[in-house]
Amino acid sequence: MKRTLQSLVVAGSLVCGSAAFAQSTTAPAATAKAGKAGAKGTVEHMGVIIPADEKAYLERLHHANQQEIKLGQLAQQNAENPEVKAFASQMVKEHTAADEKLMAYAKGKNLKLADPKPMNDVEKKAAASDKATSEKLQALKGAPFDSAYMANQLGAHDMVLGKLAAGQNAFSGEAEALALINENARHVAMHRQQAYTVLGKLAPQPSGVGGSGDGHMNHNMGAGANDMKGTPGAAGSTGSTDMNKGTQGMKK
Repeated sequence: MKRTLQSLVVAGSLVCGSAAFAQSTTAPAATAKAGKAGAKGTVEHMGVIIPADEKAYLERLHHANQQEIKLGQLAQQNAENPEVKAFASQMVKEHTAADEKLMAYAKGKNLKLADPKPMNDVEKKAAASDKATSEKLQALKGAPFDSAYMANQLGAHDMVLGKLAAGQNAFSGEAEALALINENARHVAMHRQQAYTVLGKLAPQPSGVGGSGDGHMNHNMGAGANDMKGTPGAAGSTGSTDMNKGTQGMKK
């Protein structure tokens, strides 16, 4: 019981941090219009702001893949629960494959990707939050790590889904880019659902820790979550126009 309580306290602190950051990125969602031009060089879609420049956008997806790979490798060392270890192994394998496709696509367009530089205060806070989360997870092992890692994974995949939904809108006229984004969105939505399922098995989750289905997803992503509903593997999916658009040309 002592270990369970410790796990939930740590997990709660991490996921609440993710939720607070997510809310800061989606605060304008109630009034935002799809595809609205944001600050110079950015596009706002349902409250989620992404770079209008393809190279800068791809750099953020590349960074997200690298983060998942690093945390997955850490989980393989520090996790105790077999399902958490299996999930972490899957994250390393699938995000490595996704990143290889992304880098190949960028190379084909003569785009040399680098570490993304924060374009606003929100991204600066995100970078600081990622660093703090990584440091916290490195200090944990066993059951406390399991709960903290899976709670973080739920919030992290919600955030990436928001960026992918924005990318689907911003690059809807570019078939090859849209196919890449759609493929990533499909896999990330499945990862998000798997994270939710595994987290739910670790211990009963009190309010604010892990959330419940689409309610947690909408809380983290604001109105932008509606674009991703219906994604295969997402909780409560019923079919999505945004997700399926352009998938016929998607390369496997």
